Amino acid sequence: MDNEAALLSLVMFLCACGVLLCGFPVAFSLGGSALLFGLLALALEHFDTSFFFFMPQRIYGTMTNEVLLAVPLFVFMGVMLERSRVAEELLETMGKLFGKMRGGLGIAVCVVGALLAASTGIVGATVVTMGLLSLPTMLKRGYNTELACGTICASGTLGQIIPPSIVLVLLGDQISNAYTDAQREAGNWSPEPVSVGDLFAGALIPGLTLVGMYILYVMIVAIVRPSAAPPIVDEGDSDDPKFWMNVFHAFVPPIVLIVAVLGSILAGVATPTEAAAVGAIGSLMLAGIRLDESHGWPIYLSALSLVAMLLLASNFDLRLSRDVIPTGDMIAIVAGAVACAVLAWGIVVCLVRTYRSGILTSVNRTTLQVSSMVFVILIGAAMFSLVFKGLGGDQYVKDLLKSLPGGVWGGILVVMLVMFVLGFFLDFIEIVFVVVPIVAPALFLLDPEMSPVWLGVMMAMNLQTSFLTPPFGFALFYLRGVAPPEVTTMHIYRGVIPFVLIQIGALGMLALFPELATWFPKVVFG
Repeated sequence: MDNEAALLSLVMFLCACGVLLCGFPVAFSLGGSALLFGLLALALEHFDTSFFFFMPQRIYGTMTNEVLLAVPLFVFMGVMLERSRVAEELLETMGKLFGKMRGGLGIAVCVVGALLAASTGIVGATVVTMGLLSLPTMLKRGYNTELACGTICASGTLGQIIPPSIVLVLLGDQISNAYTDAQREAGNWSPEPVSVGDLFAGALIPGLTLVGMYILYVMIVAIVRPSAAPPIVDEGDSDDPKFWMNVFHAFVPPIVLIVAVLGSILAGVATPTEAAAVGAIGSLMLAGIRLDESHGWPIYLSALSLVAMLLLASNFDLRLSRDVIPTGDMIAIVAGAVACAVLAWGIVVCLVRTYRSGILTSVNRTTLQVSSMVFVILIGAAMFSLVFKGLGGDQYVKDLLKSLPGGVWGGILVVMLVMFVLGFFLDFIEIVFVVVPIVAPALFLLDPEMSPVWLGVMMAMNLQTSFLTPPFGFALFYLRGVAPPEVTTMHIYRGVIPFVLIQIGALGMLALFPELATWFPKVVFG
């Protein structure tokens, strides 16, 4: 290996990190650093120009990657649910439901955080929403400031690990590519495919376990220090039928949407991209109902038609390009066409309502901004990855990990620590697109039997921990930006420390018991 070229690859990585810390746009920082060092290495005769010519193929591969289509669809789904005040209603209702218990508001925040994570998957939006709505209420009700801040920050980061999550979509795509490359390099030309659905199934049990650990901690604090999490005596009346109707109204629609999206993936009815499309349409329908509940019957009919279409597609052959179509299939095709027309009608009604209210324009603008950011970063990261490999940096990383004491566990520990530290300064998108393609193949080569699902879930939970850790965790700054003036930064820092320890404990459990991540995908997908 050319030592000078390997040194250039290391300097390029450090230079890109430095440029990012100076505040330059991520995509241009990655692409610009790669282009600069590629030209420098070319002048020093350490680089082959053919790596530059691979770039159009990478961009075309991104454009034709159906898995990545799920990103804008999930973003649309999350932003639409946020704008339609579903999160606000959930928080208020769950607070009333659990408020009479010691620590009830804290438990409600954890439960709603899990639901919002499964329905929106956007960490910043979840933390900000719960910070605006829950934090003033918790403080007003006598909750300890540190406990309130820690619970909100920790619950807000669940969008990193609980599926369907944008992090898991992007990470699943990169882990799948890295695993395939490593298996082929090891001589296995027909490796078991790894899908985003596998990662969703693998992250479900660790994510729910984490929610349970959060709730357990809040309950313990409420028992040991009752003054830190007092019960609310005037919230809700469980004997009032109207109260339970409000609970049903707030709780059931998001649950149905989550089951429709995640359940269709786990049941094998839909791919993650198809399920994301269902989620986007479902969130649009939910917003349409919320805007005018007195005239919700067109949307209810369209929702039933969507269910009917899924049932017809799973039980009948709806293809028209056949010479002979049995009578049963023809009836199903006609019924599917009618259901499709009803669904289109309901979607038009929802589009009109959301457009008139101004929600649709705002949601589309945000979706376009986030999706553009993701894919432009992906292009810059592709350039960075090509130049890094052209300089032999990938081989340098493999040799470095092989030389570490402790074998594969030593390599995993170092990679996790590096990703943890980078999580202080970089968003998950840069880490997933830049770091994972470099280190994941090396780890799979160290242990060809390593489960890619387990490694992906470990990385996702590690990034979640990083975003929660003082003094640089992103979630802390999100909450700091919307917290009341009496809440100091040290309140937030002290509040999240117990939850960081819980995260580390959960990571340790996952490392010791990989079955937490690998059992459910085997049960679901065989």
